[in-house]
Amino acid sequence: MMTKKKNEEKIESPILNETQPHQISAPSFKDTGIKMEKPFVNEYGVVIGDSLYNSENSPLNNWSDDVDPEVMAGDKWVHPTNDIGWNTSENRELLESKKPPQGVPFTHPDKDVSYGKD
Repeated sequence: MMTKKKNEEKIESPILNETQPHQISAPSFKDTGIKMEKPFVNEYGVVIGDSLYNSENSPLNNWSDDVDPEVMAGDKWVHPTNDIGWNTSENRELLESKKPPQGVPFTHPDKDVSYGKD
């Protein structure tokens, strides 16, 4: 758990065994060398990375004609490991390529598939 310094509000981390089981398509970061990071509070007092997307201070919860949408742009609004972008096939492949190979390749011990190929 991480705590918010201003109000000492506790932020629940959605991380379990290097993945986020509450997201059906969430990839596993286990054995990739990428360490999953806990949620953080950005400079606007908005919790980023808790998967709730419902911070009291969020411009989305305080929207008006006076709110400039540009205020919600930039890295301060993106969590490095709990971001929807990790659910894309390209990023999932990137994570899988970082994992060490598992087990032995599939073979047919009673069939020589290379017979006559040399």
